[in-house]
Amino acid sequence: MLTVTPLNEAIRLALQNFSALRTGQEFVNLTSALNRVLAEDISATEFVPVFNRSTVDGYAVKSADVFGCSDAIPAILNLAGESKMGAHADFILQPGQCAFVPTGGEVPEGADAVVMVEHTETLGSGEVAIYKPVAPGVNMIMRGEDTKPGDVVLTAGRRISAADTGTLAALGVTNIPVARRPRVAIISTGDELITPAQKPTPGQIRDVNSPLLLNAVLEAGGDPHELGIIRDDEEAITRALQKATNEYNVVIISGGTSVGEKDAMPRVIGNLGCMLLHGIAVKPGKPTLFGEVNGIPVFGLAGNPVAAYFLFYLLVRPILFNMQGTEAPGHQVSLPIARSYASNHGREEIVPVMVRGGFVQPIASKSGLITTLAGTDGFIRIPRELEGLREGERVQVTLFSR
Repeated sequence: MLTVTPLNEAIRLALQNFSALRTGQEFVNLTSALNRVLAEDISATEFVPVFNRSTVDGYAVKSADVFGCSDAIPAILNLAGESKMGAHADFILQPGQCAFVPTGGEVPEGADAVVMVEHTETLGSGEVAIYKPVAPGVNMIMRGEDTKPGDVVLTAGRRISAADTGTLAALGVTNIPVARRPRVAIISTGDELITPAQKPTPGQIRDVNSPLLLNAVLEAGGDPHELGIIRDDEEAITRALQKATNEYNVVIISGGTSVGEKDAMPRVIGNLGCMLLHGIAVKPGKPTLFGEVNGIPVFGLAGNPVAAYFLFYLLVRPILFNMQGTEAPGHQVSLPIARSYASNHGREEIVPVMVRGGFVQPIASKSGLITTLAGTDGFIRIPRELEGLREGERVQVTLFSR
């Protein structure tokens, strides 16, 4: 019989033992940086932009020259020249002068504002009428306004977004220091399992957990490796675990975690290393276990796919992010529950939910129903001391980031 541990204590124990593990760093180029975790702060080494630039098509002016002008009394300025895209404006604007500047072009030295072309008129003989005054800095981005040398632009631990890659490109950073992705071994155990491509005969089921966990690891920034299906044989499981802990940063094994005669996982981990926990007071996922072998975290998840996914999310996912030097992202909202939900199991219950019309809809599930997670938006946790939830009662929903 299992001696179960409360779920929050299990999470704390996993973090206590594994949160200091790190995968080290490597360098990747811009095209490979998306969703990787920065291993170092990124600081600017130059001014961005490197010149004063216009944000509109218009005329660069000295703001003092157009002060108080209007449609009735325009300021008449002499056209000193034109700024061309991709070229340096190699002249200095003098009092009483203006210069045409396209959007993104360099504002010549001596100008401190740009008047939109819509508020101007060319008069011929090299003169331009300005009908609207501008304050200093209007319609301009100043040199170094975006960043200047020494500014920390992106901090270590940040997951790189598409927008961040644009920032890195603007800084000229093309060799980016990132955390190595944790290499994760995924093993399924069970005499009844076949691959998803095979057709089951009576008594057989397709291996759902391997592809499920593989993609869950990918979502957590890891580098997953399916090692196949191992039969319920202690020697075979021992060999697989010894090999996996020599080659990977984390090992996840699903199935074989209960206390049945053929469930060898607890014995194997205990023989090869150290069992840290076996049994959590949670539904689903009671037989979940974890320990370490050769200094490598080994997580034993239940064969039930719903239990495997939720306990991966709560126990393994934070460790994978910590290994990369960052925290697991999460989003929680408080919403009313759409209907009453009974929960009297003597264990904390994790309930998959959908969010519809501002309400939480619990998804009815039985252990082993593999379609339960389809369409799920997140989950709620019902404490073990509660017998359920009343219709309209507000609950804390953990949302999946899909």
